[in-house]
Amino acid sequence: MERTVRHAMWFIAVVAIMLAAFARAIPARAAAAVADDGSRVIGESMAAPRTLDLTIDSAAMDGAQKVRLLLPRGWSKTASRTWPVLWLLHGGSDDHTSWTKNTDVADLVQDAGVIVVMPNGGRCGNYTDWWNYGNGGPPQWEKFHMTEVRQILERGYRAGTARAVAGNSMGGLGAIEYAARFPGMFRAAAVFSGYLDTLHGHVAGDSSPGLGPAWLCPFTDWRRVWGDPDDQAAIWHAHNPFDLVSRLRGIGLYVASGNGRAGPLGGVPFIDPVERLAGEEARDFVGLLGAEGIPVTSHLYDGQHSWPYWQRELHAVLPALLDRLG
Repeated sequence: MERTVRHAMWFIAVVAIMLAAFARAIPARAAAAVADDGSRVIGESMAAPRTLDLTIDSAAMDGAQKVRLLLPRGWSKTASRTWPVLWLLHGGSDDHTSWTKNTDVADLVQDAGVIVVMPNGGRCGNYTDWWNYGNGGPPQWEKFHMTEVRQILERGYRAGTARAVAGNSMGGLGAIEYAARFPGMFRAAAVFSGYLDTLHGHVAGDSSPGLGPAWLCPFTDWRRVWGDPDDQAAIWHAHNPFDLVSRLRGIGLYVASGNGRAGPLGGVPFIDPVERLAGEEARDFVGLLGAEGIPVTSHLYDGQHSWPYWQRELHAVLPALLDRLG
């Protein structure tokens, strides 16, 4: 009888130890996908094979935001390894679905061995924490992307620390801003038809912004985004790629833009003013990089502000981005 009791107590003790260890493991794994400020994933759905949509309860955005992931072959949350990360940022009128909806990126990267991150950036969110007339607070796109999403992916979705970033239009601004404002965060950055001089055409004493923001986001209250271009000039310059050139040293850079004319991939039968401006700024930006002795690969071409050209440029630059991530 005594031996039976001892065996029973031993069995109970072993089971208790195993349950305690299991109980500790579950919260640890769940907590791993939480950002420092408490932001966390509250929903997951597979939009297509290898295409995972996350819904994140974001403190920076004061609500739910979407992020789309393209997952590499062999990926799992419990894998013993991590994968390099390619961020793709969308333009001012798009969302987290735009890159997969308008390009063949899913097929293009299926054997690339990277996690592709496509976060929502808002309509004319400009990849920045808004000034909000000096009050701060949401929307805080930069914090959402560079802190919350990054931490969640690295803690719960096997994202590594080798990163590259690319973007089209407003996303091109975001790609260069993030690469310059977060030294060491990205090994490479690519801009497709981005507006790179946010103060282009601004006249002192005029509260309106430069032509790039005004044309791409004509209904945006820019005093909410970065304040008055003169009174809050320091904020504007801190987010203007033309002022951040020296901080891009050591990063693999690719700048591409059309000149506004219809090119081989089609377009309207007149000069596209948005792409013409993007092309002028791309040319001048490449010149600034050259003056600083910073290497850059550029492609200035006949073409307009549309997805066929951005898909072509992604095809062209992807091998160089992957090489940097290797």
